[in-house]
Amino acid sequence: MFKNYIKTAFRSLKKNKGFTIINILGLALGLCVCMLIVFYVIDELSYDKYNTKIDRIYRVNNDIKFGGATRSFAEVPAPLAATFMSNFPEVEKVVRFRGWGEYKIRKGNQNVQENSIIYADPGIFDVFTLPMLDGDPVTALKDPHSIVINQTMAKKYFNTTNAVGKTLLLNDSLNYKVTGVIKDIPKQSHFRFGFFLAMTDLQESKEDNWLSNNFNTYVLLKPGAGIQKLEAKFPAMVRKSISGQLQAAIRMDYDQFEKTGGYFHINLTPLQDIHLRSNRLAELDDNSNIQYVYIFSAIALFILLIACVNFMNLSTARSANRAREVGVRKVLGSPRKFLIAQFLSESVIVTFVATVIAVFGAWALLPLFNQTAGKEIVLTAQTFAWLVPALLGGVIVIGCLAGSYPAFFLSAFQPIDVLKGKLSSGFKGGFLRSFLVVFQFSISIFLIIGTMVIYHQLKYIQSKNLGYDRDHVLVIKNTNSLGNNAKVFKRELQDLPGVQSATLSGYSPTSGNRNSTSFFTSQAHDSKTALATQFWDIDEDYVPTMGMKVIAGRNFSKEMMTDSTALVINETAARQLAFTDPVGKELYLPMDNTASKLKQMHIIGVVKDFNFNSLRDNVTPLVFQLAESNGRLSVRIKTSDMPDFINQVKSKWQAVSPNMGFDYSFMDEEFDSNYRAEQRIGTIFIIFTTMAIIIACLGLFGLAAYAAEQRTKEIGIRKVLGANVSIIVGMLSKDFIKLVIISILIASPLAWLSMQQWLKGFAYRDGIKWWIIVAAGAGAMFIAVITISFQSIKAALVNPVKSLKSE
Repeated sequence: MFKNYIKTAFRSLKKNKGFTIINILGLALGLCVCMLIVFYVIDELSYDKYNTKIDRIYRVNNDIKFGGATRSFAEVPAPLAATFMSNFPEVEKVVRFRGWGEYKIRKGNQNVQENSIIYADPGIFDVFTLPMLDGDPVTALKDPHSIVINQTMAKKYFNTTNAVGKTLLLNDSLNYKVTGVIKDIPKQSHFRFGFFLAMTDLQESKEDNWLSNNFNTYVLLKPGAGIQKLEAKFPAMVRKSISGQLQAAIRMDYDQFEKTGGYFHINLTPLQDIHLRSNRLAELDDNSNIQYVYIFSAIALFILLIACVNFMNLSTARSANRAREVGVRKVLGSPRKFLIAQFLSESVIVTFVATVIAVFGAWALLPLFNQTAGKEIVLTAQTFAWLVPALLGGVIVIGCLAGSYPAFFLSAFQPIDVLKGKLSSGFKGGFLRSFLVVFQFSISIFLIIGTMVIYHQLKYIQSKNLGYDRDHVLVIKNTNSLGNNAKVFKRELQDLPGVQSATLSGYSPTSGNRNSTSFFTSQAHDSKTALATQFWDIDEDYVPTMGMKVIAGRNFSKEMMTDSTALVINETAARQLAFTDPVGKELYLPMDNTASKLKQMHIIGVVKDFNFNSLRDNVTPLVFQLAESNGRLSVRIKTSDMPDFINQVKSKWQAVSPNMGFDYSFMDEEFDSNYRAEQRIGTIFIIFTTMAIIIACLGLFGLAAYAAEQRTKEIGIRKVLGANVSIIVGMLSKDFIKLVIISILIASPLAWLSMQQWLKGFAYRDGIKWWIIVAAGAGAMFIAVITISFQSIKAALVNPVKSLKSE
């Protein structure tokens, strides 16, 4: 019996090749896109899952409100780790990380700049699952000047993973002994360092300083520990630990500090939530956003539904053609259950073929998808272990769901009605088909509007006046490795043709280097007179090189000796200080954490606000001081031969630092890289929206072809009576156009509400323009008209003699 079902199903599908091909292509395309999205979502959800104790690992955070500013840190004070271990029995282990910038590591006769270096406590191997290839994890980071490296770095510097006992020279002065080699940390990790230095070398880690947040701290809780009960103990711990230092710094204890509205809130974030649900200051790496997982999951579901809707639509549309077949089968004694099985067999076969095509399509497109999404997804045996059963289950479920209505609808026909021709046919009267067309195009229009809003926001970001000029600025990195020669190198570049200006500073609007502090407007230095701000060291050429505008006072000048205690502030800082005219006013900078010594400084200028943070955030206070900071050299240039200019700069570099590699970038590229995630999301959105439209149009194309086929004789009679091609095309198209218009009315407000929510993630946004909704609706209408017209015009041009010859 089953063999007969298959044979009959193949005959039926072969007989209707056009509909079969459309069904298979639409479903295969939908499944292919769905699989790619599933790979993306699973990759995002798998971050840090390599840790065997992931359910007990938490990161400690600190939310601080002080000086009118609220900041959320992924870092906490250094002594908090020891306090946790001694005061909370729920805590099994604590480990701290402390970033310290880039290091030069000697390789042969060359120095290599490495930035994947971090200090770590010895307990790192007790908390995180970092398998060691060589060495003992118990003792690896206990001794001073010890270092653990990953296998890639071991091969890079020693050509072997058996590197324990070997020595690395850092910054031409620090000898570190390799005490362990670990496997490379998986790509799905919120941190991926190649070098771990012993924390005992870092004096800062031993200081009892509760007012400085510089340590990424993780706790491993004991099994069964209650998170809420543990967090409830934190306020008392903070009050006890910080009150004395707070009294010395701002002359008030913690209770008085809280009354002014300030606070220090210690809290925990589960390790598995960091990648998708954390966006704090001082994250160890760029994180993603759970919203994108939700969005792409919804898109995958929508596209799959569109593909299934196509299947159901075309199958129900063909039902009238097969009504007589059903009637004859019933007259010959075929039970209804056999008819249902027959039609479901056809549906499952189509689904199976489409699935096979989709698997090969996803496999072929995966490299391109990885490049677009910035992923490194690979299909492994482990992937197929869950993918194959899921696909086989999907074939059954999708096949049965997509073919269920046609199967039960056709099998319910009464033979007498069928053979008398009483069943209606054609597009008219098909409420379900109309509903499904509206459903398809509503989703498509929703995605079109979403794509246009994302694209428009990205364009707005790229074209917004940021308060500085990022174009034509060459950024030369690692200039701190030049030491005293950094200024010499700067002067030599300033003499090159095409150089307009140059500035040495480790801080720039597009780099991640930041430094925060607090100033006071009086020597009383209490929280009421505090200004929490960014504090950058720059030289006198910084403001003109960056294209910033001084709106009050003046810029720094190396000719004026008093500028050693001078400050230039931004507009936001000026507003928070509430000075009518800030120029000439004094500010006091604490010289240590107790604020026992204050440095008196004076404001000489105000620069126009510029966006040094992401456009997702508002501009915060910023204060410049004239001081050396040689992290990078920014050069404003004007040249028509960029390759030749770069070669000249490289030659100058090699003359000053022959043992150090030359590394550079352009400021506009650095800016764009800060929004790479949004750019990738926008590109993926465009691709998926295009796929959804293609799938919807395949279904509409098939329905239009079927509607034209069912009305062939009507078209012939109308042509004989004088109807022209345009009238026939309009007659065949109007029913579909009405459905598309309904889809526009449904999808537009839903898309508007959804994208408004997405735009709330940006402090600077251009909003949703009315023309985006109009353009999306018009675009969908145009696509639908083109799709329908192809079949309509084809039907309208048929000679009426051919369509009426059988009458």
